[in-house]
Amino acid sequence: MKNIVVGLLAIILGLIVLAFPLAGLVAASVLTGFVILMIAIWLLIVGGYQMEVSKTAGILNVILGIIVLIIGIGLIFSPALFAFLTGFLLYLAGLFMIIAGIIALASRNEFKNATWAGVLGIILGILYIILGTLAFDPIYLGILIGIWLVISGILALFE
Repeated sequence: MKNIVVGLLAIILGLIVLAFPLAGLVAASVLTGFVILMIAIWLLIVGGYQMEVSKTAGILNVILGIIVLIIGIGLIFSPALFAFLTGFLLYLAGLFMIIAGIIALASRNEFKNATWAGVLGIILGILYIILGTLAFDPIYLGILIGIWLVISGILALFE
C-alpha cells in the first residue's frame, strides 16, 4: 500500500514538474540548498569542537564548512547554479564511465564479461554526457527531473 501511495505521488509530482519545469527546478534547487546548508552548519560545529583536539582537522572542517555554506546559499538563491552543477557532475560521470568502459574493453582477455561491461560503460557514458549537456539548461533539467519522477513513480507502483 505504501509503494502505491508513493508511486502515485511521484507520478503526480512528476506531471506537475513536466507542466512547470522551472518551478520544479527552483523547488529542487531550494531543497538541495537547504540540505547542503544543514551539512555546512554541521561541518562548522564539528570544526569548532575539533579545534580542541586537532587544530588542523578543526580548521579544515571550518574551511570546508564555509565553502559548503556558500554553495548551499548559492543553490537556494540561484537555480542556474543547480543546473550548472548537475550538468557538470553528469558530464564528469559520463566521462568516467567511458574511461572505465575503455579499460574494461582493454582487459577483456582476462575477464569473462569485460566486453559487455566495456560496451555498456561506453554507452551509458555517452548517455550521461548527453543528459549532462541537456542539464546545463534549467528548462531541460526541470523536464529531466519531471521524467525521472514519473518513471520512479511507475517503478514504485510495480514494486
